[in-house]
Amino acid sequence: MKPLQGVRIVSVEQFGAAPYGTMLLADLGAEVVKIENAAIGGDPARKTGPYLLGANDSEYYQAFNTNKKSVAIDLRSTEGKAALNKLIRTADALVNNLRGDLPAKMSLDYKTLASVNPKLVCVHVSAYGRDNERASWPGYDYLMQAESGLMHLTGEPDGPPSRFGAPSIIDQTTGLTAAVGLLSAVIQARTTGEGCDVDISLLDVALHQLGYAASWYLNEGHLSTRQPRSAHFSVAPVQTFPTSDGWLFIMCMTDKFWGELLSAIGRTDLASDPRFATPALRQANRDMLTPMIDAELKRESSAYWLKKLNGVLPIAPVLNLAQALDSPFLEATEMINTIAHPEKPAMRVLSNPIKINGERLAQASCSPYGADTTAYVGETRAAERARSS
Repeated sequence: MKPLQGVRIVSVEQFGAAPYGTMLLADLGAEVVKIENAAIGGDPARKTGPYLLGANDSEYYQAFNTNKKSVAIDLRSTEGKAALNKLIRTADALVNNLRGDLPAKMSLDYKTLASVNPKLVCVHVSAYGRDNERASWPGYDYLMQAESGLMHLTGEPDGPPSRFGAPSIIDQTTGLTAAVGLLSAVIQARTTGEGCDVDISLLDVALHQLGYAASWYLNEGHLSTRQPRSAHFSVAPVQTFPTSDGWLFIMCMTDKFWGELLSAIGRTDLASDPRFATPALRQANRDMLTPMIDAELKRESSAYWLKKLNGVLPIAPVLNLAQALDSPFLEATEMINTIAHPEKPAMRVLSNPIKINGERLAQASCSPYGADTTAYVGETRAAERARSS
């Protein structure tokens, strides 16, 4: 039994942020009923290429929607609103990732729906929130990286600001945050019998990722800047280092690891060098220290250093995407799963990162567009259109 079996979530969602969060909950056993806009043929992510799965599905879409049911209705129609109310009468939560001004206009907030289901938790994922001057603004992941300061901190000091390498890191962290908010509020609602609104915005989540860099500025006026070679802001040596055939990331976060590195590279003399005697001095003199370590690591291959240092100090190879996903370690840990899809019987996907009692969670592809409409809300014109499409 998955831990969220018995939890029903209805989600008015598209693209990335909300779908990522509800996908994790669906993988954990929640019944996630995905509402797809019948007026436009469903979530636009279904048509996001380049790798399509038939006429109205894609690998992009499935990456955010495993284990979900698909119900096609038009929420702007009287029929669609009635179908939604039927669904939420027995739901624990209603999720949407609409523009901040739309939930109230479309009657998707707790104030409106409490009369239908007083225990309902209404989760709103928007770009900037619902209660400010930007409520009507659309927004996407990369815009949040830009405005939050994250892009300013990413990249080499002499290069342009850069986005994170992950395709949708703010969408996905926002989805995770929404999932935590949803579960917390559902626990409260089951105890008190009263639901609520839960708001999560992309910009708020992006800002929250600044972590201690934000604390340093807010309290000390310290302005963190881009660091060379992806180095840590305050600890050294913590950065990328070249080998004879590639790159490694080494993290000497403690004096113990610093000593292990010096021993491994044959530079124990640096342990008594007054320029590097303390963590603060190693950070202050990082530009002098880095070439010394570079010179030793370049003498051997990445494989040599990994064999020598794995399990001794924190170290990892810098891999390209193919090397990362084809790693035998991922096969051993079952982090790559194979699921069946009508258009791709052996579709490979990333496993849910959560294990329960040491076991990976079972996954299945999301239903075809509108396939579950009749089962959940009965025969509708939208169901007829979904079948014909």
